[in-house]
Amino acid sequence: MIIHAFLIFSILVSAAVAGEGATSTYVPTDVFFFNCGETSDQVDISGRNWKAEERKILPSNAADASFPSRASFQGSGVSQVPYMTARIFRHDFTYGFPVSPGWKFLRLYFYPTRYGSDFDLAVNSYFSVTVNGFTLLKNFSADLTAKASNDAFTIKEFIVPVSTGHTILNLTFTPSLNMLAFVNGIEIVSLPDQFYSNGGFDGKITPVGIPDFGIDNRTAFETVHRLNTGGQMIDGVNDTGMFRQWLADEEYLLSVNSGAVPNITDLKINYTENTPVYVAPEDVYSTCRTMGNFDNPRLNLNFNLTWLFPVDAGFNYLVRLHFCETLREVNGPGQRVFTIFIGNKVAKFDMDVIQLSGGSLIPVYLDFGVFVGLESGPRTDLRLDLHPYTDVTPKFYDAILNGVEILKLSFPDGNLAGPNPNPNPTSGVTPNSVKQDIQKGKGKSHVLVIILVTVGFAIVLAMFVVVLVIVMKRRKNKKKVTIDTKSKPTDSWTTLPLVAGSSSHTRSTTSLPSDLCRRFSILEIKSATNNFEKKLIVGVGGFGPVYKGRIDGGATLVAVKRLDISSNQGVNEFEAELKMLSMLRHIHLVSLVGYCDDENEMVLVYEYMPHGTLRDHLYKRNKVFDPPLSWKRRLEICIGAARGLQYLHTGAKEMIIHRDIKTTNILLDDNYVAKVSDFGLSKVGLTSSSQTHVSTVVKGSFGYLDPEYYRRQALTEKSDVYSFGVVLFEVLCCRPVKLENVTREETDLIRWVKSNYKKGTVDQIVDEDLTTEITPLSLEKFCEIAVRCVQDRGIERPSMNDVVWALEFALQLHEAAKSKNAVDSLYLPRRDEVGLTTDGDNDLFSKTTGRMSKSVTSDDDSARLAGHEKSGSSWGVFSEIHDPKAR
Repeated sequence: MIIHAFLIFSILVSAAVAGEGATSTYVPTDVFFFNCGETSDQVDISGRNWKAEERKILPSNAADASFPSRASFQGSGVSQVPYMTARIFRHDFTYGFPVSPGWKFLRLYFYPTRYGSDFDLAVNSYFSVTVNGFTLLKNFSADLTAKASNDAFTIKEFIVPVSTGHTILNLTFTPSLNMLAFVNGIEIVSLPDQFYSNGGFDGKITPVGIPDFGIDNRTAFETVHRLNTGGQMIDGVNDTGMFRQWLADEEYLLSVNSGAVPNITDLKINYTENTPVYVAPEDVYSTCRTMGNFDNPRLNLNFNLTWLFPVDAGFNYLVRLHFCETLREVNGPGQRVFTIFIGNKVAKFDMDVIQLSGGSLIPVYLDFGVFVGLESGPRTDLRLDLHPYTDVTPKFYDAILNGVEILKLSFPDGNLAGPNPNPNPTSGVTPNSVKQDIQKGKGKSHVLVIILVTVGFAIVLAMFVVVLVIVMKRRKNKKKVTIDTKSKPTDSWTTLPLVAGSSSHTRSTTSLPSDLCRRFSILEIKSATNNFEKKLIVGVGGFGPVYKGRIDGGATLVAVKRLDISSNQGVNEFEAELKMLSMLRHIHLVSLVGYCDDENEMVLVYEYMPHGTLRDHLYKRNKVFDPPLSWKRRLEICIGAARGLQYLHTGAKEMIIHRDIKTTNILLDDNYVAKVSDFGLSKVGLTSSSQTHVSTVVKGSFGYLDPEYYRRQALTEKSDVYSFGVVLFEVLCCRPVKLENVTREETDLIRWVKSNYKKGTVDQIVDEDLTTEITPLSLEKFCEIAVRCVQDRGIERPSMNDVVWALEFALQLHEAAKSKNAVDSLYLPRRDEVGLTTDGDNDLFSKTTGRMSKSVTSDDDSARLAGHEKSGSSWGVFSEIHDPKAR
């Protein structure tokens, strides 16, 4: 107890010393360290007092459901306390810790090894952990988790809320079937109120790539990463009262030689009211990682400073970045400005630490909210990039980062559990361990490995030489063919004349790299299309006919688009398409294989899309041989096309406005993956923050054209959003934009859908092939975003980021509703939670789900919905976008 009191006193002293000049310090109200399975108090190597398990925290069935045990082996780097004793659980077991209200750090310590003579917890231990309704771990393996990080033990840190009136923290361990659960140590420490929910030093959490991001007092967190970038590991005792560990960042860098660590000493960090002393230790803010290259700083423009953080997919994350300018040469605003990218999306364009903090040695921290999707599987890397900001001319083309915290947020149902990581294949095998084994006479197998690797390297080298000879030979032969056919050379950066029809007017394209855009001779094109045989035509567009062709000796299918001499499009559109697609690569954009401009021909060659256009599947299908697209598939197609547009608007080097989005320009590959095509009318969008639109002649397709663009001749990315909204209506109703011989209300698709949406009768105009399949909640979210896309004023339309998010949510709602008890498992926020009102006849989003007719809602769903409404939950259309006008 004396040691424990001394520890609290030392926290107070260190906080006061480190925080001289700061306006606030922090001392935790609850500090518990329990050494599980131990019978007496023990002190660890850092001086912390770990108490034996007290009777008052153990359940009444403690002896029946669990037993204490001692580890049979102490591995290298494993400390005696708290890892050498454990409590092992046969059945459900619940600790009850009396605590004060507020958020608590909950740290669980695991050392998976053999205990006693009978229990190998590295093999026979899988279990779940819950606390006060939150699922922290599920079918968790401490052994797999430790091996994945090349450690013998693992620590899992969570932050859980304890509400007023519920001052017992109930921690439950549940073994998986025929398995055991265990824990070595339990640590509970209070943290400042709303420390991670109120945002960074500026009081904001900036959403990145998602429409909104919020944290309430029902959210729990898991600390996934906490790094002292450019510095050494900081243990819990040297933290600022919360016993957090800050690890070094080297293993997370994209390149081990990435960045530089300035050697700066004798720094005094000046904490402020907005960044008090407890936010991060002085050692975090006094060390940093920069891009370096101070002698030639323009080199930094050629690369990013990049970290890759393994995370569980499918969760929201809070990313907290710590900054402090410590370099004496950087002493004013505008001298070091850089852009922050998180998950390949812009988080902050112009980060200027001095400007934000107000001076040198003044720390600041920013919070960002991101969602990590499931595209790459259950485990993926969250990427953090810093790059010099080039819209200004700073003194240093450089970036700086002092610390990183990444926290995973719980789902509305309280789940935080992710999958077990895959063990690191190099775990336990290092060059030094091989060397030691050889020296001990145990390295015969390693010597064999070395021999095999050497032989393999020799074989690979020989193969490389052979391939090089073949490539050189082919280049030589290709050059001969070019001379014989009088074609133009195919050097990497050739300037190419483009000839429209029989006109003598020529125009030069920008030089194109041959590895991105292959140049075909007219002989190759004619061979690929059997001399433009008519029966190979698979479509006709504004540019001209599209042929199905084969190149590379028939091995590769391609689509060959040939300019029709009578086409309204010509050299300008050909050049635009060529420029755009040769520089753009994305899974949801049609890939350009190459082009040809020989003998007054203009031809573009694309990857072949076996399933044709989206329009064909909506209007030209044979229901016997080509069944209608399911609602799930339609949603997936819409999401894919939306991601393609999202990339054009935000992911490319410059914003690209497509200008001709329609169902004929959305193609489907052999797996029905949607790809946006036809960039002949595309324009480079806004090139500066002061620019609001691009003035240009109105072009596009009838029925899809943005009315604001038509009236003002002012093009913005919201023009694409409008066109895409029309596509969404077509997907839903399976009818063209304009119809004749129908009632006046039905003539115009946009007016028809918006009218029915406002009346709550959208279910009556849905494609008849969907009426038995589409789920009401998914339909509601889909209609909401589609209607917003076609608002008359561009400022009222969502961004493509918002559209992607909403469509993904609609898909999740559909899949959830198909499962048992789906409605009960959904988090249905109240209207006041999403910032919507119920006033006003013109509010398209003020209606509740009650607008859906009974023909779409099942009896079971209706009962559930009625139950929710009786409980006072008015969940409306679940709009997570608070203020559409602000976008």
